[in-house]
Amino acid sequence: MSPVRRCSRTACGRPAVATLTYVYADSTAVLGPLATYAEPHCYDLCAVHADRLTAPRGWEVLRLAGSSPPSRPSGDDLEALANAVREAARPRDRAAETGVGARTADPMEVARRSHLRVLRSPES
Repeated sequence: MSPVRRCSRTACGRPAVATLTYVYADSTAVLGPLATYAEPHCYDLCAVHADRLTAPRGWEVLRLAGSSPPSRPSGDDLEALANAVREAARPRDRAAETGVGARTADPMEVARRSHLRVLRSPES
């Protein structure tokens, strides 16, 4: 199965760029950007069919901004993602992770592991 979603119109094999949803209670057809995932009650349309869309008599077509194909990630986005992955993969100092030998801001804190803290019991 192809990872690219195709137009829902019969015999159209072009890639989908917009999603059409009908709001029956308001007699409105809403055409917006391609939904994140395919919904059974929505229709994915290619650019040609999205531009030609008409609604039944008495219905309104609401075209949401940004119904064009999603933009590709910029070089800055990819670099930021790569830096985040490198930072997450970097080995951490074991003493700092467990709190052994590390200074803490809270005087009640004895040790720390991940998001958990060990606190001294308060003196009565």
